[in-house]
Amino acid sequence: MSGTFVGMPAFPEAARTAVDNPTLRGNLRHATHTIRAKRARAVAELADWAELRAAGRRIKDHTLRHLDRYLEQLEASVTAAGGTVHWAADADEANRIVAELVKETGESEVVKVKSMATQEIGLNEALEAEGIRAYETDLAELIVQLGKDRPSHILVPAIHRNRGEIRDIFTQEMATWGRPAPEDLTDTPADLAEAARLHLREKFLRAKVGISGANFMVAETGTLVVVESEGNGRMCLTLPETLISVVGIEKIVPTWRDLEVFLQTLPRSSTAERMNPYTSMWTGTRDADGPRAFHLVLLDNGRTDTLADRVGRQALRCIRCSACLNVCPVYERAGGHAYGSVYPGPIGAILTPQLRGTASEIDASLPYASSLCGACYEVCPVAIDIPEVLVHLRERIVEGGPAVRHGNKVVLRPAKGHAAERAAMRAAAWAFGHPGALRTGQRLAARSRRLHPRTLPGPGRAWSGTRDLPAVPAEPFRDWWQRTRGGKDAK
Repeated sequence: MSGTFVGMPAFPEAARTAVDNPTLRGNLRHATHTIRAKRARAVAELADWAELRAAGRRIKDHTLRHLDRYLEQLEASVTAAGGTVHWAADADEANRIVAELVKETGESEVVKVKSMATQEIGLNEALEAEGIRAYETDLAELIVQLGKDRPSHILVPAIHRNRGEIRDIFTQEMATWGRPAPEDLTDTPADLAEAARLHLREKFLRAKVGISGANFMVAETGTLVVVESEGNGRMCLTLPETLISVVGIEKIVPTWRDLEVFLQTLPRSSTAERMNPYTSMWTGTRDADGPRAFHLVLLDNGRTDTLADRVGRQALRCIRCSACLNVCPVYERAGGHAYGSVYPGPIGAILTPQLRGTASEIDASLPYASSLCGACYEVCPVAIDIPEVLVHLRERIVEGGPAVRHGNKVVLRPAKGHAAERAAMRAAAWAFGHPGALRTGQRLAARSRRLHPRTLPGPGRAWSGTRDLPAVPAEPFRDWWQRTRGGKDAK
């Protein structure tokens, strides 16, 4: 994935730094609570929300089971409509394809509409190495780019910035990228938005090449869909002469009827709107209407490896609404940068380790970046059981075992630093398999409860350093059951 995050520390260390930043925590708390409350009201308007959620899950699961067939149908549909389809196995191949397509036009600038896939592969950096400058046009992405920053949220990449910080970034950096910010720029939202609009307008009118992602691809017609709230997407998709869309292979839906479900659930779960202000759809090319050339780059980059995991593959259902981030107590306190990936929060904790593997320290730490409270599952519009996948990935990290990497079956070694955890789990498994030993251990623990320490010694100190050890009851449940009336009435 992107080199942007090379050298990031493991999640616990990065999160500790973030938690010590009161400004960051204040920005995150205000933004996530606001979005969360608005989303709850928007979802409550639909009496059939549960049915829509179940329908979205079924559509995604069906599509993933038959992904090969629908991708071939999509390619045929796009080609028939005048587009060209390219297949990219990994980030390097995707970047090479896009760079070559841009150079063939003779242009050295491109405008972009929000695409997490291009951030995932580090496309901007790859284009810069080829002498091509990419301009982000989404307001939040523009803030991140001008501030030489990294995105920290799926929907609102600059969620960690407040209005004063954004004003300073615009004042100091806009001139180096194009039209400068007004000298008397204030931090009111209207003034900041106007400064961005004026700065971007000249780029929209000058650019000959646009690069986009897509929220959905419809296999039956070859139609791509982008939903957004600012209108920058419409400008990027219609004004340039050449349009290049880089899209993950999991973004496909079979039919227009399937798309209907997600156009109801995505806006309510993401921006708390009944529908997005701008829903742009394009199918191939048309004479005198939109770009003259359209290229679709279908990106794998670990997705088929993820698809091979029966538990983990449900992460590919994700429609990038960000609802899980806005309810997550860990994300609210640590922020997005601590995850070391373009995909932060609960979905990033299960998606990134599958796309990138768990060989690095930060990727191996991500499945532990959760309290397993389950709030993320409750709000997910496609019912991804994120806690289930987190536990599954934790088991893989601790125990190792079979997996698929780069299309090949491999056996992963247990990660370093988990020997004590493995020993504890094996001891627990043995005890639960021997009722007599378990009963004896419970009675000994109950009788010696006054001698128990408040914190665990040795490796256990890392666990009890941030948690209260649960108090041991005065007697085991089995003994209480036998002593009380319940035990006497048991048959």
